[in-house]
Amino acid sequence: MNQFDMKNEKVAVLMGGASAEREVSLMSGNGVLQALQSLGVNAFAFDPSERDLGDLKKEGFTRCFIALHGRFGEDGTVQGALELLGIPYTGPGVMASSIAIDKLMTKHIWRADGLPTPAWKKVDSADGTRAAFAELGCPMIVKPAREGSTIGLTKVTSLAQCDAAYALAAGTHDDVLCEQFIAGDEVTIPVLGSGTEAHALPVIRIKAPDGNYDYQNKYFTNDTQYLVPCGLPEGEEAHIQALVLQAYKSLGCRGWARADVMIDGTTRKPYLLEINTSPGMTGHSLVPMSAKAAGISYPALCLQVLSSATRDYATA
Repeated sequence: MNQFDMKNEKVAVLMGGASAEREVSLMSGNGVLQALQSLGVNAFAFDPSERDLGDLKKEGFTRCFIALHGRFGEDGTVQGALELLGIPYTGPGVMASSIAIDKLMTKHIWRADGLPTPAWKKVDSADGTRAAFAELGCPMIVKPAREGSTIGLTKVTSLAQCDAAYALAAGTHDDVLCEQFIAGDEVTIPVLGSGTEAHALPVIRIKAPDGNYDYQNKYFTNDTQYLVPCGLPEGEEAHIQALVLQAYKSLGCRGWARADVMIDGTTRKPYLLEINTSPGMTGHSLVPMSAKAAGISYPALCLQVLSSATRDYATA
């Protein structure tokens, strides 16, 4: 189902959900809903935490725009349900979504494909976190393996912080990841499209207060600077875009996603951090910002993503 007939389709914008990112998801979903409706799309809000997904089929929805973030929305679970219901949806499929939300599995695949990502250790205790700190160096990032939006993340700068950092991360997920900190430029790069048509949008360079791009600075303050054009040398930006496209395809992504990258301030080597398979679409979100720099308006972006909706087993 590749052709989108605006007149004959009924679209559900999935938003809210049960993850820790529910509040942001509602912001994203309402933005997408208003944009699609402004273009004449027959679109409706649908919150899976308040309604049975089976209602999508019963009520004749023909396509879903996934504006859910985190668990139960970005991790392959809702994608699998929509596959069973036979309803096309936006973003990567079941396997790519479930891999991308798992930072450990993502790193294993990227490393196997020869793509650069910071050194890491999986830990299951505060003792393990302290050992990782000795191995990976200072500062070190401690975060849950399966959360987004920097939830449960700590930048550890002393051994004394390791216990609390582990407890915070383990409080959201059993698998905890300790990661080498890369000091330098923080950038993010959206990708649109599938297969040979997939392409990277302009790079955005992020300058957060005190270098702390946390949940609050992502969504609820205006203190973070987003630079697009990013100000990087032209060749460096093109290299990062090509790298992100490789990373996107390595995980089997389609439709759209957004990759986060750190550039070592000394060597200028880029390191892949993670890929978000259901990127934010709020007023502070980065995909719309990059798309605008590429001449794509917010409503046009929403329509383009919606038009790419498909299924893993689209011919079944």
